[in-house]
Amino acid sequence: QVQLVESGGGLVQPGGSLRLSCAASGFTFPNYPMSWYRQAPGKERELVAAITSAGGITNYADSVKGRFTISRDNAKNTVYLQMNNLKPEDTAIYYCKLMKIGLTYWGQGTQVTVSS
Repeated sequence: QVQLVESGGGLVQPGGSLRLSCAASGFTFPNYPMSWYRQAPGKERELVAAITSAGGITNYADSVKGRFTISRDNAKNTVYLQMNNLKPEDTAIYYCKLMKIGLTYWGQGTQVTVSS
């Protein structure tokens, strides 16, 4: 079955960096676009970044453009989110998402806290 396992979250000071990973299994990873979402307390889940199956096209929320980079390694069945110049407003649980044949799959999420 489909499994998405995020890792790499933690506590970081403003201006710091983190690299999130999402390890995928149970499907043919190179065939599918992937995305990262986040959900802050009291807010709706929002799209952060997305990447096509071959990695040639990426898309970002305006709030993270120039600071975050999504990438993937299809040989390792993993999608990444490099987050630089983190701000307190980036504090959230970060999820990776797969849409496959009309179904949506989420990982369990990884907490990112940006605080001094």
